[in-house]
Amino acid sequence: MLEVNEFLKLIDSFIGSAVWFPYALLGTGLFFTIYLKFPQIRFFRHAVRIVSGKYDRSDLPGDTSHFQALATALSGTVGTGNIAGVAFAVHLGGPAALFWMLVTAAVGMCTKFVEVSLSHKYRTKLEDGTMAGGPMYYMKNAEFKIGGRKVNLKWLAATFAFATVLSSFGTGSLPQINSISSTLLSTFGIDQILTGAVLAVLLGLVIIGGIKRIAAVTSKLVPGMAIVYFIGAFAVIFANVENIWPSLLAIFGDIFTGSAATGGFIGANLAFAFNKGVGRGLFSNEAGQGSAPIAHASAKANEPLSEGMVAILEPFIDTIIICTVTGLVLLSSGAWAEKHVNQFDYTEIEILGESLKESNPDNAEAIYKHLNEVEKLPEFTGQLQVINGEIQNTDITILHSRSFADNVLVYKNEGLLDEELFSGTVAIENGSIIDERPLKFIGESLVHSAPLTAIAFNRGFFGEYGQYIVSIGLLLFAFSTAISWSYYGDRAMTFLFGTKSVIYYRIVYVVAFFFASFQDTTIIWTLSGITIALMTLPNLVGILWLRKDMKKTISEYGDFFEENFPGQKHPKFK
Repeated sequence: MLEVNEFLKLIDSFIGSAVWFPYALLGTGLFFTIYLKFPQIRFFRHAVRIVSGKYDRSDLPGDTSHFQALATALSGTVGTGNIAGVAFAVHLGGPAALFWMLVTAAVGMCTKFVEVSLSHKYRTKLEDGTMAGGPMYYMKNAEFKIGGRKVNLKWLAATFAFATVLSSFGTGSLPQINSISSTLLSTFGIDQILTGAVLAVLLGLVIIGGIKRIAAVTSKLVPGMAIVYFIGAFAVIFANVENIWPSLLAIFGDIFTGSAATGGFIGANLAFAFNKGVGRGLFSNEAGQGSAPIAHASAKANEPLSEGMVAILEPFIDTIIICTVTGLVLLSSGAWAEKHVNQFDYTEIEILGESLKESNPDNAEAIYKHLNEVEKLPEFTGQLQVINGEIQNTDITILHSRSFADNVLVYKNEGLLDEELFSGTVAIENGSIIDERPLKFIGESLVHSAPLTAIAFNRGFFGEYGQYIVSIGLLLFAFSTAISWSYYGDRAMTFLFGTKSVIYYRIVYVVAFFFASFQDTTIIWTLSGITIALMTLPNLVGILWLRKDMKKTISEYGDFFEENFPGQKHPKFK
């Protein structure tokens, strides 16, 4: 697993985690924000009216209502990114990372408006009567030109569709069930394999019914899960009301300097906080990724822009509201910067070849530079000497989860009913454990993802019961995301191989969903970063190329609205 994760990280370093990727994402959103004169602000109130059904008609082409399409798209975005992803971003980049998540959402509202409008404009009616859309369809059906000559982008459409199939696993299936099973294990002690098996069966029963059953389920799940989650979140925030202002200062005060060290948190420089905040922000709201347009293509409408306006609401709800609430829970509770007893993931253990003390300012500064990839420290290679679980080596430093690891004990991990301390040697190479014997390291360090959010939720009015709200919320959020992403994947399979391929895709999707319930979380998060980038890049190229088409579509909607709804108040479309 270590070798696999390192290989995935190498690939990700060239795309999703590369320095240029967040700039490409934010740059596209900022370009359209200025080019289209801030549509996320101008059209926001009109979007709310559309979702409320004010302009609905029963005879419009499509399979779902505007609200159902929004709920399906939201259920695809409101998932582990809101619970586990925010905690992961704050863990990596500190409070400043949350600010950059919000910036990503603000410009992402415009990006999503554009991609959904164009995808809806060029959607296709399939032979079974259902609507199919998404970036692969505008890449195939729209007119692209260079120097007045038409350019065939069907190859790019196929690339996007293939990446969508991969991303349905990397974003929709694998990290969702992994976060669910990890949280249910830590909260209720439920075996991860059992969780995976039960939910895989339920997933199969839902997705076999296609978009209409998916929309029916998600339109009821999304409001319900939001209510449950907000009750638990505000119970924590109000219980720690004295920490709200310091939390806001931490978010906005370190924007251009990076987050300072506090508690067990070593600190994060600007580049690291920016990169991780934008990356997690994209994972949360998926603006620019091209996934949401696939769900919105099913909405009933005879013009594309109204559905694009509905899409403006997605990043606002998903990131600006839900992620901000989660961030305030983490920061006001103080749990994010505290060390907690936990079982260490091998992929997050790093053993350095010298003894450094957290209490020594110079040592702490050296670790800060090491973790923020400014100046790397030498890694240990050799044997750990362990007696009764205690590591005897005095010339090493053990890091876990980007923090100094304290009170580390090594146990045998052989499925014994009673934990047994290990004695012997453990092989280490380049700072990583390569010993193949079943061992587990337990100690105190920072934690992240869903377990961190669960700890924070225990610091509210509900006490220890708060973690159960996280478990229930995560179950609903993540399961609905897996449902929606199965639809994105089957539309991509339909585009690539026809409708007959969908049944095989669904079988593989459900089986992978089961196996991901007991795989290492770090590897799955790394994989999700790669698949996000593989979808995003072709989509950004496509929507930038069609920028004039987008401006024309807005003007055409103005004519359509004035003709069909005379006398109704509306924003300026021309």
